[in-house]
Formats: sequence, C-alpha cells, structure tokens
Amino acid sequence: MSRRALRRLRGEQRGQEPLGPDALQFVLLDDDDAEEEGPKPGLGGRRTGGAGKEGVRVNNRFELINIEDLEDDLVVNGERSDCTLPDSASSGNKGRAKHGNPENKQDGDAAAKAGSSEQSNASGKLRKKKKKQKNKKSCTGESSENGLEDIDRILERIEDSSGFSHPGPPPLSSRKHVLYVEHRHLNPDTELKRYFGARAVLGEQRPRQRQRVYPKCTWLTTPKSTWPRYSKPGLSMRLLESKKGLSFFAFEHSEEYQQAQHKFLVAVESMEPNNIVALLQTSPYHVDSLLQLSDACRFQEDQEMARDLIERALYSMECAFHPLFSLTSGTCRLDYRRPENRSFYLALYKQMSFLEKRGCPRTALEYCKLILSLEPDEDPLCMLLLIDHLALRARNYEYLIRLFQEWEAHRNLSQLPNFAFSVPLAYFLLSQQTDLPEHELSSARQQASLLIQQALTMFPGVLMPLLEYCSVRPDATVSNHRFFGPDAEISQPPALSQLVSLYLGRSHFLWKEPAIMSWLEENVHEVLEAVDSGDPAVEACENRRKVLYQRAPRNIHRHVILSEIKEAVAALPSDVTTQSVMGFDPLPPVDTIYSYVRPERLSPVSHGNTIALFFRSLLPNYTTEL
Repeated sequence: MSRRALRRLRGEQRGQEPLGPDALQFVLLDDDDAEEEGPKPGLGGRRTGGAGKEGVRVNNRFELINIEDLEDDLVVNGERSDCTLPDSASSGNKGRAKHGNPENKQDGDAAAKAGSSEQSNASGKLRKKKKKQKNKKSCTGESSENGLEDIDRILERIEDSSGFSHPGPPPLSSRKHVLYVEHRHLNPDTELKRYFGARAVLGEQRPRQRQRVYPKCTWLTTPKSTWPRYSKPGLSMRLLESKKGLSFFAFEHSEEYQQAQHKFLVAVESMEPNNIVALLQTSPYHVDSLLQLSDACRFQEDQEMARDLIERALYSMECAFHPLFSLTSGTCRLDYRRPENRSFYLALYKQMSFLEKRGCPRTALEYCKLILSLEPDEDPLCMLLLIDHLALRARNYEYLIRLFQEWEAHRNLSQLPNFAFSVPLAYFLLSQQTDLPEHELSSARQQASLLIQQALTMFPGVLMPLLEYCSVRPDATVSNHRFFGPDAEISQPPALSQLVSLYLGRSHFLWKEPAIMSWLEENVHEVLEAVDSGDPAVEACENRRKVLYQRAPRNIHRHVILSEIKEAVAALPSDVTTQSVMGFDPLPPVDTIYSYVRPERLSPVSHGNTIALFFRSLLPNYTTEL
C-alpha cells in the first residue's frame, strides 16, 4: 500500500506530523444512523472495517483537541443555559464511552488494540457532543416558546399595572373621553359601506389621476382629481400655550393670505358672486371664499358643488395643522373669538349638515363631537342643541346617556328642552332592544318614565305642538286641562319658545312610532295626576321657567341661523333679524380678538371733482380701490 493511501487511512495530511501510531479511523455513526445512510464504498471499492459499516473519517486532527474546553466555553457564553440533558441520555452516553465500539477491535495487533481504547474514548466524546447538540436544538425551541409565554405574562402585568384592560368590549367610560373622536367615523364611506356594501360605495369612486400629487393624507376629506393643484395658500397654525393638559392653537394668515382676505371682503360687499369666483381663480384654496361660494351654490340648488367647495376648504385647513394638533384627543382648543379660527368651525358645521342630509348620522355625530371639543366650555356654535338629535338618529343611545350623566352636574343639560326629552327617549328605545338582560331592560324603562315625567312637568308647552307635528289628536282630558292647554305654550318666555321651536322642528319625526306614542300617553296621564294632587314640584318648575329663560345668549342665535329651521328663525328677536348676517361669519362675537386690521378704504366719491370721477369711470382700467 502506498504512503498516500496510508495517510488517508490514518487521517493524516501532507505536512502534518502523525498524531501517533494509532489508527485514526473512527466510527461516529449510531446504529440507526448507519442503517439510514446505508453502506458507502471505501477506497478502491472495498469496505473499511470488519463489521461492514462505514465510519466517518476525521481528516483534521484539531477536531479532537480541547473538546471539553469548548463545551465549557459554550456553557460560559450562555448558549446552553436552561438546556440540561436528561439523566437517561447522559448515562447512555457514558455507557457508550466506557464500552467503546467493538467493531474497531478486529485489526489484531497491539498498536490497533491501544488505538482502539483511545478512539473509543474519543468517539464516545463525539457522540456525547452530538447528542448535546441535538438536545440543544430542542431546548432552544422550547426556550423560544417559553420566552413568548414570558412576554405574554409581562404584557399582562404591564396592562394590569397601567390600568389597561384585556382585549374585548370594555365600557366606554373606562377607555375613552366623552368627546373622543374616532378617525374611522370621520369618513362617510365607512358608514355607507355598512348600509349598502363596499361594492356599491367603491363603484361610484373614479380612479384618481396619477398626475395629481397631494402633499399629505388627510382625515376630514379625500382630495379629488378635479381640484386645482394644491399650493400653500399662506395659512398656518401655531401653538399658543399648553396648560392643565390642554393645548391652545390658532390659525395664522401670511401677508399674501391677508391680501386675499381683503380682496374677499371687497367682493362680498359688492354682492356679486362672480367676483368671488374670480378671486378663487387666483387663490383656489382661500377658505372664506370657498365657504361663501358654497352658500351661493346651495341657494341655487347645486348641492354637489356646494359640498365640494366645503371639502376643499377643509382640506386647505387640515394641510395647515400644527404637528401637535389632534382631531381625536379632545384636548386641543381653538378660540372662536379669533376670526382666523372661525372658518374652521363653520366649515366643520357645514360639512356636518351635508353628511346628515346625505344619510350619514353616525359620521355627522363624530363631526359634532369634534366641533364641541374645540371649545366645550363656551360652545360658540351651541352644539349641545344638536348632539342629542344626531345620537338618536345614529342609534347611539349609550353615548347620549353617558354624556347626560357626565355633564348634567356642571352643565345642567336637563334645563335644555332637547336633552330633557331626548334622554328619556334614548332610555325607552334602549329598553326596546332584545339583546340586553331583562333587569337592564326594566331598569331602562323605569328611568325613561321618570325622566319623561320630569320633562313634561318642566316644559308643558312641548306636548301639544309635538302631537300636532306627529298628526296625533289628544283626548279631551289632556287638551282641556289647564296644564297642557293653550296657556302653557303662550305663557312660556320667548327664549324658551325659541328652544322648543328649534327642538320640535328638528326632532319631531323621532316620536312618530306607535310604541313611543303609547308610552308618552301613559306618562302624560301620570303627570296630570301629579298636577291635580298638588305636587310641589309643579310649582317649583314654573318658578324656574320664569327665572332661567329671560334671553337667549348669542351662541344660541348663531346656532339658529346656521340651522335654517324656519320655526326657530321666525322666533329670533328683532335685534338679531335686523342686522346683516354673513355666511362666512354669522353673528361674530362682541369681544373679537383681531390679529391684523383691514386697511381703511377711501371712497373716490368722497373727494375730488364729481365730473372728473364720472369720466374716469368710463375708462377700462378704472377701479374703486385706491
């Protein structure tokens, strides 16, 4: 046999000294592994080893050096932490290392016998290492699963300590502010998909043109390809201050935007809508021009164009938001006394009105909450006169009840006719649902009866007009009684009559169901019995009506003008109806905070020769501005 064959047989390489006179051919395969792999031909097509099984040849002598040290290093590095071998496996490896491999004892010489003892120890160590590697893989899999379980336990502990609840439908009061706005409900397509399906809604939307590039994604509106290319019109927002967890913001006009605002005021004074159209050609995203032109289109029965202009105004203002301004948190404030902020209020209100007429009361309710959250204490547009109506139309009875319970103590919502009648109606409609437990249904029915009796006692002038709106003729006992008779409606103060007209003109159709009328009739007779028995609560409510409703504040008049309900507008006092009302700024506050003043505009008629001015007016470049 050649030296090359001997080196291969001994596992040596050229340039390396032999490890010793021992044979270095070791059998490292278990019996099962050897059976799976099958016999492999050796050198020259012959099998090596007398047992007929092929072993793995070790060609690198450094594989057998410091095996124990390497295993110790693995333990020190933490790779084998939490991975202990079972006793049976370790004992089996020890047994194999003690007995060695009998197949290597067939060479017959003393050198082979001495080498067999060493190679049996080495093969036992390699088997032990192989088993440990297999167990290490299984342990790493188990440790990863245990790690995931530990992460879940840690997250549960964090949720428990921070007050967050587990996934599920917890009560609304425990997780959201009463004026919290949800982004997904600001999109009317979300509500329309629930009514008509996604295919019917998305089928009407045209594919957006690719050449239209818009700067950002917005929540209030979706940019349309028919709009002019957006460029910053000079509108921005800044943070004024932050205190007590609230952030106060204000819109700002640049010098260029101020010039466009002055031109807009001149166009409004001219009473010519074409002047506003000409201004929008040069400043397509001027907000007040879009609002005023939207009203003109609405008066001409062009509802689609009117709504499109409002959406464009909202898009322009949303692109100017401060990075810290949030629509949903309920902690961002905009002072209505600043003229720059009023445009955002009015654009939201007009968009809410379009959504309600479009048949999206849930989306309109979210806009109403957004407007109320911008200044809830002052409530410049008096959204409390509308939020109950939208909640009932959206069948969100729980929200209306929750708002009443949380705000009654400091806002006296029961003194408003709309809340006094809408809350018991919400309780009654809630008691008609079949998916609630029986005790909750009975409790809601009792609360509804109690509150409607209090409302009828406090506002007896609501009953007869309500029955007339619903085309219901009351019985003689009710119509002839002095408490609900004509005197009840005539004797109430003008401010209260205005609130009653506003509520009935807006929400009377909610009472037309036969079940509601039967429930109302029962409680009306209960109230009459209390009146006849001399209940002191009746006299207390009468004295309260005379004191509280002397004159309606300015925000209620502003709300009546924006609502355009004929019965409520007819009840406005003469000092409001005689003054001019602009659609872009109805009834501005008396204590307005101006950030810049419109320059005084001199009339050319006030000075100079009248005849010269007449001839100047014939020139094509004549203008009234100086």
